[in-house]
Amino acid sequence: MAGRRRLVTVAVVALAAVALAAVAIQSGLLYALDPPDPDGYERATVTVSDENGTRLATVEVRIADTRDKRYLGLSATEELPMGEGMLFVHGSEDRRSYVMRNMSFPLDIVYIGADREITTVHHAPVPDGEYERTYTGRAKWVLEVPRGWANETGVEPGDRVAIPPAARTPAD
Repeated sequence: MAGRRRLVTVAVVALAAVALAAVAIQSGLLYALDPPDPDGYERATVTVSDENGTRLATVEVRIADTRDKRYLGLSATEELPMGEGMLFVHGSEDRRSYVMRNMSFPLDIVYIGADREITTVHHAPVPDGEYERTYTGRAKWVLEVPRGWANETGVEPGDRVAIPPAARTPAD
């Protein structure tokens, strides 16, 4: 009888540990405890051209090609100078939703389809309080740059983005 109780107790504790681990992973707690190194990102240059092939802009990007890097995004970044950004790499084109989690500066969020054509551009302000607005679009890649970059460069939906080889497929 005592052995059976001990076995049930061990099973309950193991199940609770698995459930707690799942909650920690889904909530992002693990990333908050051990975030990716902000200097551990591969870097590349992204070029945007209009439908005629005229170069509109270039931006130096950090490549977020793993789940951890995509989750953290630019949250650990103090500032983002004009001409710099982050390129999020996904395995396929799909409807994507991004939020401005723990951001201290506004962004332009540029959604890029699998055909490398810009599908959507959002101009996202710094979140007001705890409210996190969701920005959605169809994309295989998402480019985040300082707010105003798209307007300043004339970048808009329909323009094409040259994706560097290092950012064509996710690392995970």
